[in-house]
Amino acid sequence: MAEDSVTITLTGDQALVLSDWLERMKGSAAFDSLVGDRAVWSALHRISGTLDKSLVTIFAPDYAERLQAARQRIGGADED
Repeated sequence: MAEDSVTITLTGDQALVLSDWLERMKGSAAFDSLVGDRAVWSALHRISGTLDKSLVTIFAPDYAERLQAARQRIGGADED
């Protein structure tokens, strides 16, 4: 059986906030224990890598300000 691919569409703001969250969560003990399934890690790494390649904003000098603005635009809570 051939593998089907799935396309997920996010706004730039959603992608930026998700990318930041994944980077902060990966490697934390709580997240690592929550995601114990190697198959799930495969999908998370693919999503994270795709976001990293797509978001030039993550390398901008004003990244923190852009991230904060994106959170506010999509109605998210402020995070430090």
